[in-house]
Amino acid sequence: MAFLPDGRLLVTQKGGTLSLVSADGKSIAPIALSLPGGLVTAGQGGLLDVAVDPDFASGQPWVYLTYSQPGTGGSGTAVMRGKLDAANPNALTDAAQIFQQLPKVSGDGHFGSRLVFANDKTLFVTFGERQKGSPAQDLDSLLGKVVRIHRDGSIPAGNPSFGGRPGIWTYGHRNPQGAALHPATGELWVGEHGPQGGDEINIALAGRNFGWPNVSYGCNYGDPYSGNDNTSCRIGGGVHAPAYTEPLTYWVPTSIAPSGMAFYTGAMFPEWQGNLFVGALGGQALWRLTVSNTAVSAREQILGINVRVRDVAQAPDGAILFLDESNGRIMRIAR
Repeated sequence: MAFLPDGRLLVTQKGGTLSLVSADGKSIAPIALSLPGGLVTAGQGGLLDVAVDPDFASGQPWVYLTYSQPGTGGSGTAVMRGKLDAANPNALTDAAQIFQQLPKVSGDGHFGSRLVFANDKTLFVTFGERQKGSPAQDLDSLLGKVVRIHRDGSIPAGNPSFGGRPGIWTYGHRNPQGAALHPATGELWVGEHGPQGGDEINIALAGRNFGWPNVSYGCNYGDPYSGNDNTSCRIGGGVHAPAYTEPLTYWVPTSIAPSGMAFYTGAMFPEWQGNLFVGALGGQALWRLTVSNTAVSAREQILGINVRVRDVAQAPDGAILFLDESNGRIMRIAR
């Protein structure tokens, strides 16, 4: 979900529907949408993330979407944009694909994907490794990567120079389904699914390698835990350093399946200023992480959620909204 400047909310649905929700939540209207190249909805595929141009209110009425797209070899995550007339928002017009994950591969899992605008108005896009593992380390592949592009899909100056596919910002990711920009540092924080345990929160600094599939604090599926932990079966021993970047925090032995993320900057909950909220799918929860500079000092579950949380966002009034995937609802936390 993503807010328009006037407080209305854009919400994607897996089957390919883009909806406009009124600021008071009382009405929902469809927005006509054509996805270049088509849509795959099998498994984890479908219409994925949505973002609004940072200059939407001042003459750049673009809306950006990621989605799983079919093609030669299978499917992959694609990025498109279209114009939305805020006064008459019945359709996205001038739709065009601006970037795509290559190569396209078989399977219907681990598409990612999140869209986050940086402070310089470049666009970060997270791509899953499509359950293929080793391509996350291959710089000639866009599987298991975070890319940084301009709003028209061109490649900015200042990206790392890997000599592989253009646009790569970081690599060694598994399935990054959460991303948010730190409000003070402007750095991109990414949440990603581990295998059997080992879900991670990382700071995606340019050029970093986060180790998948060579190391993880999780275990390969089917490997038995030892006691109440999984130290005996951690992939590659678990510890990432010095060859790879350590996560800020991770969940073991049970995966929470992290999804959407948002830093809190509102006035409604001053005690939560600077905290990071993380939705959990398999864990059916909303997590609150206390953040100090580049460290996570504490984390807790918000009580009483108990649903698959697909996304979380701060509303203009400082309330916290989250998408309840279990029941198809937008929920609100306020005081």
